[in-house]
Amino acid sequence: MRRIFYTLLLGVLLSSSVGCFLPIYSGEPTRRVQQMIFTSEDLRAFYDVWERVWFLDMPDHMTPQRIHGGVI
Repeated sequence: MRRIFYTLLLGVLLSSSVGCFLPIYSGEPTRRVQQMIFTSEDLRAFYDVWERVWFLDMPDHMTPQRIHGGVI
């Protein structure tokens, strides 16, 4: 019973800590900024790739309204 209690207590203490257990970015400010810029640029480029994969960057020729197809 104590073992389960200590395991749960340890789990609560570890899960309630702020931040990550292993830091993603460096502790040095200049290097951290460089890493964050690289990460944000990768995420920004991801949206362009996503639109290209799903053909969202192509022009849409469909209209939401029904139109007359003949010459007026």
